Formats: sequence, structure tokens, C-alpha cells
Amino acid sequence: MSRERRFFSEEFKREAVKLASQPGANKSAIARDLGIGANLLGRWCRGLGEDAVNTKAGDKVSVAEYEHMRRELAKVKTERDILKKALGYFAADPK
Repeated sequence: MSRERRFFSEEFKREAVKLASQPGANKSAIARDLGIGANLLGRWCRGLGEDAVNTKAGDKVSVAEYEHMRRELAKVKTERDILKKALGYFAADPK
């Protein structure tokens, strides 16, 4: 009574992840409509879509790397602002 293992194409997986990532989408309902398990769709989302952020160049960056770059950018902006203020303070003409 064993079931035969089903194989799905990468295109099918990508389309399923795209459907599941729509705003307000219900993953379990989408999985039911596609005839797959909700856990399987969740695994595909973690593996193909939700753990990557699309950039303008089309490259994918992991969410952890994206968060790291965002924090580093905020730090660099803060340092820049401090240096601007210090330059203004020391460049003032003492009379």
C-alpha cells in the first residue's frame, strides 16, 4: 500500500511559491488547490523564495545577508553624520 513518489518540475515549484507569496494568500488553501501538502509548499517557500530577497540586478541575496548589509549601512550613515557635524564645528571661524 505504498504510494508512488511524485516529482514536480522546478517551474511548478516556482509558480506555487509565487502564488503563496502573494499578499493575503492562504498557503494551505493554495496547497489543497494544487493537490500537494501544505508542509511541502512551506518547504518550497523556504527553499526557493522566502529566504531570498530580489535585488534590482536580479541577483538573490539571503535575508540574513540583507539584514547585515542594512545594519552596516545604518552604522556608516551615523558615522558620516557625526563627521559632518565635527567638520562644521572645527571649520567655524573663531573670533
